[in-house]
Amino acid sequence: MQIELLTIGDELLLGFTVDTNAAYLARQLAAIGVEIVHRTTVGDDAEKIAAAVSEAIERTGAVITTGGLGPTADDRTRPVIAKLFGRELVRDDAIVAQIEARFWRMTSAKMPQTNIVQAMVPTGARVLQNNHGTAPGLWIEDAEGRWVAMLPGVPREMRGLTADSIIPILRERIGVAPTAIISRTIRTTGIGESALSERLGELGKSVHGMPLAFLPGWAGVDLRLTSRTLAPDDAVRALDAAERELRDVAGPVVYGDDGDDLAKLVLDSCRDRGHTIAVAESCTGGLLGARLTEFPGSSDVFRGGVIAYDNSVKTKLLGVSDVTLSTRGAVSEEVVREMADGCAKELGTTIGIAITGIAGPGGGTPEKPVGTVWIGISGLGETRALGRQYVGDREEIRLRATQAALDQVRRGIASL
Repeated sequence: MQIELLTIGDELLLGFTVDTNAAYLARQLAAIGVEIVHRTTVGDDAEKIAAAVSEAIERTGAVITTGGLGPTADDRTRPVIAKLFGRELVRDDAIVAQIEARFWRMTSAKMPQTNIVQAMVPTGARVLQNNHGTAPGLWIEDAEGRWVAMLPGVPREMRGLTADSIIPILRERIGVAPTAIISRTIRTTGIGESALSERLGELGKSVHGMPLAFLPGWAGVDLRLTSRTLAPDDAVRALDAAERELRDVAGPVVYGDDGDDLAKLVLDSCRDRGHTIAVAESCTGGLLGARLTEFPGSSDVFRGGVIAYDNSVKTKLLGVSDVTLSTRGAVSEEVVREMADGCAKELGTTIGIAITGIAGPGGGTPEKPVGTVWIGISGLGETRALGRQYVGDREEIRLRATQAALDQVRRGIASL
């Protein structure tokens, strides 16, 4: 089956909102053998929505839209598509009752009258129950079997309706897909794209006939394998074998797959081995601590930290020597070692992680340019320091520094 995606909203075209809906739908549909052949984004303009839907129907006869189903004046998807199919909009009192009940349950207030527009349904359309918000999805189809599925633009609601309604409907229509488009992502860090490509050699082109994409970012370089020609079960087996081969060749730079977060993996490893963590941060200003506390249960491992931005905090709270600071400077191997030892000692943890550096855009010198970062790890048998020179803006440098620090902990634990 081939379908088209249409995402609707001025905020998407203006760049104020990133279109995550199209990416999510593409992944979910590919996994059941549905091919996305065209993706379009239009603003909240009735004529442009009508033109985009009409063209898509003519090309494939199967369209999913997201956005424009809300209660405000800029939500035009429902009446535009109803008109294209020659249908009238009719109030569905059952939907009105559901929206009223949701408002009362969530806010203890009456439903605003503007929300009634969300209960207007094209005659003959199938209502898709929204268990995650007020606007139901709609499925409208003509006598020739051409259809449009309308989903809300709110990502949480769109994902819920996709799982609850769209995937089951499409599975029923296509039966068992002869092939599926399935991807597997292998996450690496601490190595550049070109160096990783060189290490992989011929595998960098394809693995068992499956193409390999290199996706660099602040966290590292993701390797994405994609199977397009195999049945679903065969694709999973092929991806498993290819992943094993890539991991063997890439070596310790691989830290996870798909949506793995290095902070979560480090927390899990520390928890399994009875380690605890404290942090001392200068240029990252608490970013490392924020990453570690993002996950439920992190208090089992993470004890706390010190944001030692000023040198006086480094000396008073972490025990960094005034002599070391004056002779070596705050951004140095010697200082970061003392910071790491100090935070572990003061907070009573088995591991101390310290970061100091120059995130920019100012503050650099010829000897220590912007992007200079020192990372210290106390515990795991010794105190180690790692110097790095990062490129990018202030945010990228700070994020890369936290990733490198976490990677040093990961590697240290693995070596024991």
